[in-house]
Amino acid sequence: MAKIKTRYVCAACGRTTPAYMGRCPRCGEFGTMEEEVLEAKTAVSTTKRRPTTKPQRLADIAADSLVRLQIPRPEFTRVLGGGIVPGSIVLVGGDPGIGKSTLLLQMAALVANQHGPVLYISGEESANQIKMRADRLGLTANDLFLVTETNIAVMLDHIQQIGPVMVIVDSIQTTYNDESKSSAGSVSQVRQCASQFQEVAKESGITVFLVGHVTKEGAIAGPRVLEHIVDTVLYLEGDVFHRYRLLRSVKNRFGPTSEVGVFEMVAQGMVEVSNPSEAFLAERQINTPGSAIVVTLEGTRPLLVEIQALASATSFSNPRRTANGIDYNRLLLLTAVLTRRARLKLHEKDLFVNVVGGLQIGEPAADLAVAVAAASSVKDQPIHADMVLVGEIGLSGELRAVSQLEVRLKEARKLGFRRCVVPRLRQRQTIDLPDGLELIGVSTLHEAIKVALLSDK
Repeated sequence: MAKIKTRYVCAACGRTTPAYMGRCPRCGEFGTMEEEVLEAKTAVSTTKRRPTTKPQRLADIAADSLVRLQIPRPEFTRVLGGGIVPGSIVLVGGDPGIGKSTLLLQMAALVANQHGPVLYISGEESANQIKMRADRLGLTANDLFLVTETNIAVMLDHIQQIGPVMVIVDSIQTTYNDESKSSAGSVSQVRQCASQFQEVAKESGITVFLVGHVTKEGAIAGPRVLEHIVDTVLYLEGDVFHRYRLLRSVKNRFGPTSEVGVFEMVAQGMVEVSNPSEAFLAERQINTPGSAIVVTLEGTRPLLVEIQALASATSFSNPRRTANGIDYNRLLLLTAVLTRRARLKLHEKDLFVNVVGGLQIGEPAADLAVAVAAASSVKDQPIHADMVLVGEIGLSGELRAVSQLEVRLKEARKLGFRRCVVPRLRQRQTIDLPDGLELIGVSTLHEAIKVALLSDK
């Protein structure tokens, strides 16, 4: 009898080790190593192996046009790259309670009404609970089938009987295979079940959506274990205390990555936001110190976002720095530049920075807006109401160019802004400037603060 071997896999990052370790050597997380049973396999001689495939010239391969399933959801369609691809497998991840099940149930009803039967498999909720949510959302679909099941063998039988165009599995962590000795939700179970769904999708042309839960600690086998198996990875982001949600594509074999769809969580479910910039600026107060507008890019979409900064006298020897929506280390860097290059006395003030709407901005093009908002709060002088700020700040206080400036300017003009502070253009660099928008080029942060503040001299 062959000896059964085991290894240990980190549920957070996928690192494998031959023996159990209390702390993962790659990601440093504690208690994430899970045992995986490796079935012993007999050696196969490579001398008798014959190829079953034949290499082809790239020029001889016919590029078939990709036919996608269209649904009346422009935001969802944008993230997927133009529609649902038959035979693809999509992973939707996000924190618990963020709205994954609600969004997929709404999409399932639309697909069932337009393209054919859809099978919704739930391992966490009963059919009555899903029915109650559908009634609350006002969904009606005769070809939408619900089943509560966690055994993948039974799931595959249901898929074969119904023959749906799309299958939704909520969630992959509750699915298990009888042939595996590991418990449901373990790394090996999740990987095996996802591989079986991948085979079903590729062989039958059925689109499969898998829901994967992610905790803040990454203690369970989440989407990071599955990213190499699926075709598309979507993350539903946002703060549960804010109404806006961002559906972000981080991997897509059939379209561009980093695309973002914006939704609003209301009583009727997830409602698309057709003009996110206008929604984010709807509650903005004009001529308020510490408020700046930046045009940031989420994928290929420009968004106008308000950045608020508040500087107050500190009562501690070490002033606090709080960042909500931007990287904390980036805020420390900008604070140092403001102190050294702009001569602001931030060593005696606490500084709080917030991105309105619960968004997370990661690109350096927002540096200028953050820094000028902080200077506006320190000087207690508002920024011009019709002005946006775009630019990256270097350690010497210089401003550096940003990508896709023309797209940002067009979005700013569309929302009614008339002036934009940007890094000074290089020689022979020309852009298509929208009508009615004044472009103000500056070279340093100190110069940008002088231009942006309403009464600064």
